[in-house]
Amino acid sequence: MKVDIEGIELNYIEEGKGKDVLVLHGWGASIGTVLPIVNLLKANFKVYALDLPGFGESQLPKEVFDSADYARIVKKFIDMMGIERLILIGHSFGGKLSILLANKYPSMVEKMVLINSAGLIPKRGIDYYLKVYTFKILKFIYKSLFFWVEDENKMERLYKKFGSKDYQAAEGIMRKILVKVVNEDLRPMLKNIGVPTLLIWGDQDRATPLYMGKIMEKEIPDSGLVVLEGTGHYSYLDDFNKFAIILNTFLLS
Repeated sequence: MKVDIEGIELNYIEEGKGKDVLVLHGWGASIGTVLPIVNLLKANFKVYALDLPGFGESQLPKEVFDSADYARIVKKFIDMMGIERLILIGHSFGGKLSILLANKYPSMVEKMVLINSAGLIPKRGIDYYLKVYTFKILKFIYKSLFFWVEDENKMERLYKKFGSKDYQAAEGIMRKILVKVVNEDLRPMLKNIGVPTLLIWGDQDRATPLYMGKIMEKEIPDSGLVVLEGTGHYSYLDDFNKFAIILNTFLLS
């Protein structure tokens, strides 16, 4: 199904009956990656999932969004669906948006589940800064030597060598958005979250490492962390059976 919000056509699905649940996917993902969660819950809940702007079958943002802009779009979607109170489930970037929504609209959120959530600035060692400064120097040299080649074309080789996988995969406005959102820190907001929060993490996650989940458990007052051993950033897919038991226990209790 499609809905227009701020001139952006968004793709979404709606399944089941019962209390309202909204599932938000991560960066570079889509409804398809959270469909197992939708299918799991639709027997007991009315479950919504949408392709965030710029992902899946939804249109690109018309300007360079930050996470707050994405959260605003999600809130308008919630209002358009006539939802007054809901359960939020967010994976990675979707978790970051869930944190923003629970912080700004506490009366709207009944419970929240954060799966390998983004939202914290990662610890960065000397290797990271060495890579960043090497990139900046090479970028200057490359632009100077190959001045007759259009910027985007001559820089793409450097982007592929020095950029993250997400950065390499992103194009156009989505690349600019990624640069903006990865440098946001939501840690100061965590202490203000007043809803019961389940944190589910993979101990082998390299995108949002386990220490981030431990920080969130410490900072969010009413929260608990469950670690799925041997799983990575998509912990819920890596061990779906265990994930399903944990999620249902939390939501149906």
